[in-house]
Amino acid sequence: MSQATGYFTHRDCWRHEMGAGHPECPERLDAIEDRLLISGLDVALERREATAASLADLELAHGRMHLASLRGLCEGLKDEINAGGPAHAQVDPDTAMNAHSWDAILMAAGAAIDATDAVMAGEMANAFCAVRPPGHHATRNQAMGFCFVNNVAVAAKYALERHGLQRVAIVDFDVHHGNGTEDIVAGDERILMCSFYQHPFYPAWDHSRASNLVNLPVPAYTKGMEIRELVDMHWLPRLESHRPQMIFISAGFDAHREDDMGQLGLVESDYSWITSRIKEVALRHARGRIVSCLEGGYALSALGRSVEAHLRVLADV
Repeated sequence: MSQATGYFTHRDCWRHEMGAGHPECPERLDAIEDRLLISGLDVALERREATAASLADLELAHGRMHLASLRGLCEGLKDEINAGGPAHAQVDPDTAMNAHSWDAILMAAGAAIDATDAVMAGEMANAFCAVRPPGHHATRNQAMGFCFVNNVAVAAKYALERHGLQRVAIVDFDVHHGNGTEDIVAGDERILMCSFYQHPFYPAWDHSRASNLVNLPVPAYTKGMEIRELVDMHWLPRLESHRPQMIFISAGFDAHREDDMGQLGLVESDYSWITSRIKEVALRHARGRIVSCLEGGYALSALGRSVEAHLRVLADV
């Protein structure tokens, strides 16, 4: 097995945008790229260009009509723009598509699938997908919260259905609850989902009580040491007993203390610590196999530094 850490992205992920001033913007990926160059970490990563996900693979986690609606909305936008119409179509109050969004959606999910294939084949030890739009708020049949297709849920289902794994885990450390992931995986005992998130906060969600979910709601202004204690007490015992054969990470960095999207108090060392704990579980039970996908993170400097910290642990540098 290669010991390299993969880095999957595609230029189409820059072309999706939701209007001037929107926090989920193409500059987020620029901030990560700039940080990798400045830090010298770029040379430690194996870069791969993502390929588009197939509809059949997206349907592992999403309804056919949901996907057809997204694709149709994007195609309709192209026609409207040619006729002098609007450049964006609102999906919900804070989520919009432009004419390039469908291509970006396919590449974001495709990166997660490609990374899963590469890690399963032993071509790389683990992988990070620098993609947008993010995915963890996308439910089986609904786009919301900047998300259209649930990249991590698609990849987790893909690992089970296409690679024949029996047990996988999804770990979500975004400041917002991954309600879409919960909607897709709740009750599927093959998938253990572990998360913490600020509560009460977006999204308002009627949580499932399914036994395969480890949800840890925390109040605003919770700091990193308190999060670490919760991870030790609640995530790690469940992960150990589940013995996942692969771990998927919804890597949101908006719980950083500099990110005003939320009010949690994590810093780069906390992301390093969390990643280390996840990696230890993966080395014990999953041959080290991890695929991590970018979710939130909107303070650009903090985002770049936090992704660097996350990748340094994955890449052992």
